[in-house]
Amino acid sequence: MRRMPAAAGSCILEQMAQNFRERLKKSPVLCDGAMGTLLYAKGVFINRCYDELNLSQPELIRGVHHEYLQAGAEIIETNTFGANSFRLARHSLADRVRDINLAGAHVARDAAKSFDVWVAGSVGPLGIRIEPLGKISFEEARASFREQVAALVEGGVDLLMLETFGYVEELHQAVLACREVNPNIPVVAQVTIDEDGNCLDGSDSEAFAARLSEWNVDVLGINCSVGPVAMLEAIERVRAVTSLPLAAQPNAGMPRSVEGRNIYLCSPEYMASYARKFVAAGVRLIGGCCGTTPEHIRAMKSALRAGDARAKTAIAEAVHSHAATPALAAIPMAERSRLGAKIAAGQFVTMVEIVPPKGIDIRKEVEGAKFVKSVGVDAINIPDSPRASARMSNQALSLLMQQMVGIEAILHYTCRDRNVLGIQSDLLGAAATGIRNLICITGDPPKMGNYPDATAVFDVDSIGLVNIVHNLNRGLDLGGNPIGTGTSFVIGVGANPGLPNLDEEIRRFEYKVQAGAEYAVTQPVFDLSLLENFLKRIEHCRIPVVAGIWPLVSVRNAEFMKNELRVSVPDEILNRMTKAATPEAAREEGVAIAREMLTAVRDRVQGAQISAPMGRYASAVDVLEALGST
Repeated sequence: MRRMPAAAGSCILEQMAQNFRERLKKSPVLCDGAMGTLLYAKGVFINRCYDELNLSQPELIRGVHHEYLQAGAEIIETNTFGANSFRLARHSLADRVRDINLAGAHVARDAAKSFDVWVAGSVGPLGIRIEPLGKISFEEARASFREQVAALVEGGVDLLMLETFGYVEELHQAVLACREVNPNIPVVAQVTIDEDGNCLDGSDSEAFAARLSEWNVDVLGINCSVGPVAMLEAIERVRAVTSLPLAAQPNAGMPRSVEGRNIYLCSPEYMASYARKFVAAGVRLIGGCCGTTPEHIRAMKSALRAGDARAKTAIAEAVHSHAATPALAAIPMAERSRLGAKIAAGQFVTMVEIVPPKGIDIRKEVEGAKFVKSVGVDAINIPDSPRASARMSNQALSLLMQQMVGIEAILHYTCRDRNVLGIQSDLLGAAATGIRNLICITGDPPKMGNYPDATAVFDVDSIGLVNIVHNLNRGLDLGGNPIGTGTSFVIGVGANPGLPNLDEEIRRFEYKVQAGAEYAVTQPVFDLSLLENFLKRIEHCRIPVVAGIWPLVSVRNAEFMKNELRVSVPDEILNRMTKAATPEAAREEGVAIAREMLTAVRDRVQGAQISAPMGRYASAVDVLEALGST
């Protein structure tokens, strides 16, 4: 296993890779432990960029490597876990990706020169949501990983260690980047799990193992998040569905908060006892993650020697198939709701917005819903605490409206207040109670509202939310696991034709359509040219568009729309509202403007959503009367 010169050519690199793969067949290989734990213990503040220390304090990093080497580690990982462009950007170091990774590889390479060991290039997740849950595309993610991996390979690493990935598709992009840089270098791909053995995206142990097995990795495994017990249980489940070599690098137990610090309480002896159990379960690459120290690695080394450093159980030749569960066919949109049927048939749809009350008295809202239903409105559109105000749950109001009035509700669903677990729970509950129509939006930040100190969640944005709903419609949860019968949502999204940065709006609209959006509702339209330009720009990804129509009630209302809600309100509209001499005249002028807009867009879009400012539903109906004159 003697290390050959780092400057050797591709043939030598291939030989080193083959040596590594052959060694895994013979006996387990021991990795090092935590880097961050030791750096923190040595006085490096947690807000520092630990990866940058490769440049500013290389001796400190080299010293940590030496401690693990002297403890018996056979693989040391470079100090580059977060050295990708997205994470480094938080420290204004996005332009130093190559420098930091190259330095990390050189420091580890130099530390290892007197030892028979391998140097692994450590690659962690980007620290930002990628599609389908975020706005970073697969291509952008893969490019970032490729930049990091290329520098590590240039620096002379022997293998690549992809670790602590909670989202399997992000790990897939990292694997692809590794193979694009060098198809022969060994790749160890590791996910992180919860106590139940599931990834953050919901993939269970069998599901992620099956997917990783298809991706041309050399070793697959689990690291971080949990201690030895939960990880061993997950490893045993993984072993049943793959014949690939396995890796296990648990934390030193679950962290406990002691005087504001996270302390890992598993002793070296305890970790050593589980090292033997991991080997017995078929693990070929074993080490430690958060909380593990050279003392833990030293004890694990002794345990592996005492156990003959060989797996005591052979890998079963017959590997149970665990193919990904096929998605169900989504119910045709025309069969999901009455609104969906009209949209699918190409008919013009009408909606009126009803804002939830600030208390529990819904008599005004119910009467308003009955009124608009009586004049033939197709559905009522119920926003979710607009402008981050505290109001009745719009999901509860939607259900009550459907039960008490018999009109279909369109539920605005925002990402602001819910993590991905809550989102799926809410949506399944909504589906079970008969809600069929959604508009998926990101949501206004709390600082806009009357509780500015409230915290937001934003686990995903509207693009990720559409992906979640699209999966649920096909009978799959976020991790691609079956949930039985699929939901029946008609999936709507928002759009703003008047944004100054229209290119970004179009880009996000494209992502929404790719994710599964089936119709869009625009912000209020006061400038027909902007709507026409938007419709032209989305011709390549056109879905039915419903135009937002807002009957202004005053010049202040118009100024608010323009300056605080980023809605384009032309000066001509402002002048018309300014000339209204009385509040009643202003409301009449606002209705007249809205009727003009509705008439103008009638043949350009597939529907209209009419707002009812201050609960003036009669004004909304007055606007809709313009449809009868076209």
